[in-house]
Amino acid sequence: MAQSANSTSLLDTSALASLQNARVAIVYTEWNDKIINELVAGCERILQQFNAVVTHKLLVPGAFEIPFACRQLHDNTIAKDTAPEAIITFGTVIRGGTPHFDYVCKAVTEGITQLNVTLTIPVIFGVLTLDNEQQAWERLGGVHGHKGEEAAIAALKMIKNSRAYKA
Repeated sequence: MAQSANSTSLLDTSALASLQNARVAIVYTEWNDKIINELVAGCERILQQFNAVVTHKLLVPGAFEIPFACRQLHDNTIAKDTAPEAIITFGTVIRGGTPHFDYVCKAVTEGITQLNVTLTIPVIFGVLTLDNEQQAWERLGGVHGHKGEEAAIAALKMIKNSRAYKA
């Protein structure tokens, strides 16, 4: 299992000190709201630390709807001053007794991958795919770090990279 401690550069935010006014949108699901709320809270802590602006928070029914919502958000804000420079996605899919888990995980993963190769901004994958709820809490400040915070750091690093290409 991947752990943040195994990739210390992932959590290194020193390169972000000069980043100003980053604009981020968050697309998150209604399912497993206790877990999702903690993912979003961790994300927002990091964004506040770097004075980033959350331009949009968009709630969708489930993980399957995330790619569509991201696409709509991008397409309807691209020419506006409030356009995000990155979109962070949060969802939680917990394995049950049917193949539904596999279908949803595959669809959301492929959907977000497709967005990353077609949109003009990065879409950060913050969807937890878990066997049980305990694994979620291990990823929300437990032994596997805090995936909400890590998603925010990834978004800020990608914004910094994108801005460097435009300079």
